[in-house]
Amino acid sequence: MCGIVGYTGGKQAKSILFEGLRRLEYRGYDSAGICVVSPDGELDCVRAVGNLDNLEKVLEGFDMPGTLGIGHTRWATHGAPTESNAHPHLDCSGDIAIVHNGIIENFTRLRHELSERGHTFKSDTDSETLAHLIEEHYRGDLAEALRKGLSQVEGSFAVVAACRKNPGEIVGARRNSPLVVGIAPGEYYVASAVPAFLSRTRTVLFLDDDEILSIGSEGLKIILMDGSEVQRDSAEVGWDIDSAEKGGYEDFMLKEIFEQKKAVEDTLADKFNSRGEIEMEGLDLSGEEARNLRRIIVVACGTSYHAGILAKFLLEKWGCLPVEIEIASEFHFRDLAVAKGDLVIAISQSGETADTIASVKAARKLGARVTSIVNVVGSQMGRDSDDVIYTHAGPEIGVAATKTFTSQMAVMYPLAMSIGLLRGTVSSEICDSVMKELRSIPSKMENVLDFDGTVREVAGKFQNCPDFLYLGRSFGYPIAMEGALKLKEISYIHAEGYPAGEMKHGPIALLDDGVPVVAIATRDSVYDKMINNIEEVKARKAPVVAVTTVGDTRIADICEAVFEVPETMEVLYPLLTVIPLQLLAYHIAKFKGCNVDQPRNLAKTVTVE
Repeated sequence: MCGIVGYTGGKQAKSILFEGLRRLEYRGYDSAGICVVSPDGELDCVRAVGNLDNLEKVLEGFDMPGTLGIGHTRWATHGAPTESNAHPHLDCSGDIAIVHNGIIENFTRLRHELSERGHTFKSDTDSETLAHLIEEHYRGDLAEALRKGLSQVEGSFAVVAACRKNPGEIVGARRNSPLVVGIAPGEYYVASAVPAFLSRTRTVLFLDDDEILSIGSEGLKIILMDGSEVQRDSAEVGWDIDSAEKGGYEDFMLKEIFEQKKAVEDTLADKFNSRGEIEMEGLDLSGEEARNLRRIIVVACGTSYHAGILAKFLLEKWGCLPVEIEIASEFHFRDLAVAKGDLVIAISQSGETADTIASVKAARKLGARVTSIVNVVGSQMGRDSDDVIYTHAGPEIGVAATKTFTSQMAVMYPLAMSIGLLRGTVSSEICDSVMKELRSIPSKMENVLDFDGTVREVAGKFQNCPDFLYLGRSFGYPIAMEGALKLKEISYIHAEGYPAGEMKHGPIALLDDGVPVVAIATRDSVYDKMINNIEEVKARKAPVVAVTTVGDTRIADICEAVFEVPETMEVLYPLLTVIPLQLLAYHIAKFKGCNVDQPRNLAKTVTVE
């Protein structure tokens, strides 16, 4: 949550900072601001409430010629979205400016102590506390002042600071919140995510927790909280700027829905060797270790949790192991019965999801092996895990996950199958058959996308309905959950996803002719059961929209609308059936005039608990 960007180099910082914030606006859009160190050693700060369009209008009247600065786009946690609560925040003297992402858990006590020592606060935020802490310890060394100030802090932070008395230096630090450095000849960028500077460099350096970054006349230096210096190698990211632009689409979300074919292709590309055999790059699990596993625990949040439900089904089917699925935000707060012999599979698009990272650390501390599935190379969760498997969806800018979800699901098939092969619980013949069909899925996804116009027509008919119920069984259940979440996220319509067999245990009471039911009803082992559920819905006069297999006239005859997907194996249908539900949510939201890329109250990456 929240977007941070910093720059120091030979160019004017104002336009570079604003460009970086534009690329990070999906992380928060309650308020925004930038601060530039002017050539005469002053701090020029401009802030505005609302999205970046408002900040852009204010900036038009300001000449800010400095070549070093920091910027921020905010998702509010402490303090309402007001100009006084917008970042950057200044210390009492106006010498130091900071931007911050995270939560300072002990800020109330720190603020009281600082106030007693004469500090005056101008905002309601926890973040402003950091500016005053740095001021307390500043004796000419900005990085040392930041280090000493953060030693008093409890909670999470990605913080970047500048000081008018150190006009050529920018400093930063992180704990449980992402911060990455972009490196170019004579220039450095600091940001909470790579897209902020992707148009300017692909050479990056990721900070670890409790590391202090200093960039000045002598280049880049990293120190630890104990003051010792560490060395860190840079890396090259494989993304390019074209993948972070709209490319002619009206919205990032629509672009990313249509990129799913390529995202899944790219994700699967490094999961097989030249002979077409599964070879999970990043998974270093031996046959003996696999056979000795006593259970698997899948932990994730939000959309990633729905991918985790699919993982549970597949791992139980092919790995013949007990598999538990856990919501990460609940998992790590419990007294965990986790031990050696357990495999924890953690799923996060960003690899920076606070609750999932906390679950990873808790599980490893108790002796479990942890395998993470992430989309961002170098992210914290990957570094904290025993194994890391990458999806290769590219940058996803829309807040509502689409291509990263299908990429997460795509990973689950070779992962579950490889564990089954290592354990000897699935045959090579079954493996070959499923994996062959899996590699044909991207072309079938393209066929589903061809029906975007049909989905749009159906969306127009149901755009004013206040409630939706999504139903699915077996492999359709996680897709019903995800379809309902997408509608809630971007259209603000109440929607619930349920296992279809649970409908009679409560949700059926909601049904009438104003509550559409979206049913996942492909031709599979639970097809007849889903037909029965649809008939029960129809008896309550609720309209039904069904996702079904192409050519299914039986379903078409009893439903108001159908979205057809190509025939495939039962286990692989989720990769196809989710697409029309993403499009349905998208088009309903567009009919309602909603901002699909920046839905209210949401941020792309939840880096605070």
